[in-house]
Amino acid sequence: MNPQAVLNYVQAAPFRPFRIQMNSGRTFDIRHPEMVRVGRRDVLIFSFVSESPQVYDRWDNVSLLLIESLSPLEPAVA
Repeated sequence: MNPQAVLNYVQAAPFRPFRIQMNSGRTFDIRHPEMVRVGRRDVLIFSFVSESPQVYDRWDNVSLLLIESLSPLEPAVA
């Protein structure tokens, strides 16, 4: 996976929640754009204590090489 592919989801206007599927089978549901920081080789994924994105509980650092796919969580409304 390349950084721009992830940024396309993160910076979409309007933002649509999406899922990051890892090669290992692990998934990350991204419900707010503030949950993700994209780097050249990896992605930081923050988990929040509440619905407020100002306070995070933990983070995961995942390699772009290990991301299998990205997909929307909710179908687009026509």
